[in-house]
Amino acid sequence: MYITAEHLREEVIRPTLTYLGAWTDALEERLLSAAIDGPEVGLFARSGDGLGLYHITPAQHRDIWDRYLAFRPEIASRVRGLASQRAFLSNPDHELRTNLSYCTAIAWLLCERAGLGNQPLPAAAAAPARNRAFSLR
Repeated sequence: MYITAEHLREEVIRPTLTYLGAWTDALEERLLSAAIDGPEVGLFARSGDGLGLYHITPAQHRDIWDRYLAFRPEIASRVRGLASQRAFLSNPDHELRTNLSYCTAIAWLLCERAGLGNQPLPAAAAAPARNRAFSLR
């Protein structure tokens, strides 16, 4: 299955950030760049221990829940609402590989916690290949 960068932006990233009340053009561009410029682009890609589109590690995933979302119940509830009902309880890391909205939300939280949320991308990364297609396999 192939998807364009614009489709990912318009159908996954923007709606997810809007749902979370976090949309900005800079953040949308940052997440799109992170998704399409990774070393192994694709939904089931692995990069070291990273999972999914944004190559988030299980340790980062647990840490964002334990040290960040645990103290922000409103946003934690919204993020949890993006996850599968039963699958999340038995294997939360699997959501990073199979649920584009959920993994986008976690990637956003990692950006937020790092203070990168509204910072513009460096000039070299600011113009992604918007019409480039990539494989989601």
